[in-house]
Amino acid sequence: MKTFVNVKWDSNLKFKADLFGKELVLDAASDAGGNDEGFRPKSLMMVALAGCTGMDVISILKKMKVDVTYFNLRIEGNIRDEHPKKYESMKVIYEFKGNDLELEKLQKAVNLSIEKYCGVNANYRDSMQMEYEISIL
Repeated sequence: MKTFVNVKWDSNLKFKADLFGKELVLDAASDAGGNDEGFRPKSLMMVALAGCTGMDVISILKKMKVDVTYFNLRIEGNIRDEHPKKYESMKVIYEFKGNDLELEKLQKAVNLSIEKYCGVNANYRDSMQMEYEISIL
């Protein structure tokens, strides 16, 4: 299956991506020569991971009839100092609130996402160290 994205240069270091008819603006920080008018590409890598695994986890927990009332993902990324300044590691922190949450069910949903379903995670774990943490708030 092929997928496509169209990203058009707008001005300076600003680009506009067309994703399924919705616009996403990319730009560099002012101190890097941009106008600070959009998202940073490397940060979007963390957003992609959070969205992918988050959708998996919520879908799985709904099927398991787990009553989640709050779900948040925090991702910490470590970028190396040398060029290319790429991620060396990421840590995904899954935060849950809900009624009678069982850690075992949360772990099962997270493990299914990271080991089987989340394609973003599968790509990342081949190129950097990945860590995961579950927190019931």
